[in-house]
Amino acid sequence: MHRENAPSPAARPRPGGTGHSTTSAGRPRIAALDVVRGFALCGILLANVQPIAATGAFVAPSASGGNEAAWLGLLVEQRFFPIFSLLFGVGFSLLLDSAAARTARPRVILLRRLLVLLALGVAHFVLLWHGDILSTYAVVGLLVLLPSTWLPRLAVAVLAPAFVVVSLLIGGDRIALIAGLFLLGSALVRYGVIDRLEQPSRVPATLGLVLAAAAAPVLWLQTGFDPADRGFSVSIAGAGLLIAGVYVCVLLVLLWTPLRPVLRAVFAPLGRMALTNYLSATVLVLVTGRALGGPPHTWTASAVLLIAGAILAVQWLWSTLWLRRYRQGPLEWLWRWATWGRRPPLRRE
Repeated sequence: MHRENAPSPAARPRPGGTGHSTTSAGRPRIAALDVVRGFALCGILLANVQPIAATGAFVAPSASGGNEAAWLGLLVEQRFFPIFSLLFGVGFSLLLDSAAARTARPRVILLRRLLVLLALGVAHFVLLWHGDILSTYAVVGLLVLLPSTWLPRLAVAVLAPAFVVVSLLIGGDRIALIAGLFLLGSALVRYGVIDRLEQPSRVPATLGLVLAAAAAPVLWLQTGFDPADRGFSVSIAGAGLLIAGVYVCVLLVLLWTPLRPVLRAVFAPLGRMALTNYLSATVLVLVTGRALGGPPHTWTASAVLLIAGAILAVQWLWSTLWLRRYRQGPLEWLWRWATWGRRPPLRRE
């Protein structure tokens, strides 16, 4: 493995944690990752309500609602999928570490995992919604992330920003951007940053301020472009990256405050069942859209917020109750079963 000088993820006390929560692979859970993933899932649903309800059409957020819609465009559009992409790279490299300790051919495990994800994504794309991201993640993982496991970590750390810059130079290309974020997440694992994520540090606060200062002029540029202009695509992608970074830094800072138990209770259940909740959200939005009727592009920003909030409330309740009895979400469990080729335990002892 190419994870040089990275500290092992040994169990250590975490603020507000129980000290015994582990992943399905037996590695101590990093609660911050679950919280950030759950938070990103909420934003992705909010951004996708109208496109999903349009039954496959790619539509921009509604202009109805005036300032409400404008603020949604600035704070939500393309602000959350970068977080999810980064976390995918993190999870991939963490699994590589776990697989390397259990089998002589860990990359075969990762290959199967990506192929299963590709099958899920294609089914989601064909049967439910043409805006599926899972198939894209699987393809980019196969072409970029898996081959990167043979590279030294320095090469991965250099390629990550290179892909991001290329993405912006060619107009905010999403494939190149995802590739860069995947590699960035992998580099964070291989340099030991993720293992130190829940140690006290001033880095998130400092980095968050820097990113916020950089985001302000980019947001101003975004508001000045017509959506049909190439500059708009570049500015919205750049602003999305910066705002996503600010969101993550703010969450990491808040996790070292008395709000930590609240954040874990609200976001961690959603994050631990992210695959199940992502796919089930499509069904719930389609059903809601049929029930409400009317073209989704005419929905006000308030209506979109209400729909997303109602669906997330249902998913939070379902996830919380499910995880009290089971180790993983149902689709996460099936994904792990297909990945390893043997049925893992599901019920908690």
